Amino acid sequence: MSAKAVDEAGQLLEVLGRDWRALVAGSEGYLTSEKRAGVHRQNIVWGEQDSMGHVNNVMYVRFAESGRCNWVRNYSRHVDPGHKRQWEELLTNRSIGLILKSITVDFKFPMTWPDRISVYHKLRSRPDESTQSLVLDVLIMSEGKQRPAARCLEDVVVYDYKAGKKSTLEPFMLAQLKETFDLQEAAKKENLQKIRLIEDQLRSLETNSWDRLDAKEDFGTRHN
Repeated sequence: MSAKAVDEAGQLLEVLGRDWRALVAGSEGYLTSEKRAGVHRQNIVWGEQDSMGHVNNVMYVRFAESGRCNWVRNYSRHVDPGHKRQWEELLTNRSIGLILKSITVDFKFPMTWPDRISVYHKLRSRPDESTQSLVLDVLIMSEGKQRPAARCLEDVVVYDYKAGKKSTLEPFMLAQLKETFDLQEAAKKENLQKIRLIEDQLRSLETNSWDRLDAKEDFGTRHN
């Protein structure tokens, strides 16, 4: 390879090493910034493993739960601090709250210690004024393997504890969640474009180096 091609390959590796979370998760619509992630690069601890030597299956439900609570709290701390109290109360039984109705887990590979995880949530559909539940996709990412360790699907009910029945979202919450869904769609489009660009650059490197009609495989020079 020419010096220019080597430099281009190095730049591609730098992008992949820096942006892999956005490329893997963002291309599916997950928002991967620290202010949006439910869990960001949290250490797996040895005690979370079971007798089989990998992270116990029940821990993934706890990872998703922690991620979901922090996903909500991110609105109070970073996205919409003007309504901090109301966002925080979603995690309590004081007024309007969220109740997990169901969760399913699809395990991708047996994660082991040591490792770190990042957990991302995304809205499956854009909420509206009639929304009384949120269906959330969850991605539990292994930092060590740089790929999903598990995927979850959560059905979360909006519940009015004072009235004792299901409820719709507060107008300001609905507005924020609509914006979040739009940001998800934008992130998906942006990162898919980045992936296509990387693939095009990689293909260009291949066709200008080893994948040419006149290319000859170099087995090295034999010395007597």
